[in-house]
Amino acid sequence: MSPRSALNRSLLALAGLVLLGGGLLVLFAGLDLYRRRGLVPPADWPLTNPSDVLLGSADRARWSSQGWWWPAVIAALALTALLALWWLLAQLSRRRPGFLPLGGTPPPEGVELRDRALSEAIANEAGVLPGIEHAAVRITGRPARHRTLIRLTLTPEGAPGTTLGALCEGPLSTARRSTGLPDPPTEVRLQVARHGPHRVE
Repeated sequence: MSPRSALNRSLLALAGLVLLGGGLLVLFAGLDLYRRRGLVPPADWPLTNPSDVLLGSADRARWSSQGWWWPAVIAALALTALLALWWLLAQLSRRRPGFLPLGGTPPPEGVELRDRALSEAIANEAGVLPGIEHAAVRITGRPARHRTLIRLTLTPEGAPGTTLGALCEGPLSTARRSTGLPDPPTEVRLQVARHGPHRVE
């Protein structure tokens, strides 16, 4: 699970728990379930019977007479609205294209390829090239303007120049021929695997 997905699920779970708790609180009080079921709510528990209100007249008058009350309420509501708007915009701006049109834009007869499938195909083909120990590929951006990020872990004997040439002539060329898409901007990051310890006997 990506950090973005984990954050989204955490926020949704938190919002769901808050709404569920508030709804149950109002439901129990509105239907007078405490009295009907013989339940004893904790001391200072809000909304225990249908006649209760969340904020009484005395409390409203006491807090509204404070000079900091209304600015604090307005600031809290504004901050909540801004956070909700930021979260919504973050969901609308995709960092991954999702699906790529095959054969150009628009794709013939609506044929599309999932970006992860193409990433895995490139990574699998690159991973078996000589001098490469591990390959990871990620496609970002929009379908019409996507980018390819490739991370290669070279073996200690691997040559960067030779590896890049084999990558362009092999997996990237295969992806271009298979999808009919033009060459997207591609970033390749190289690192060399560490030597394992040698035992001398």
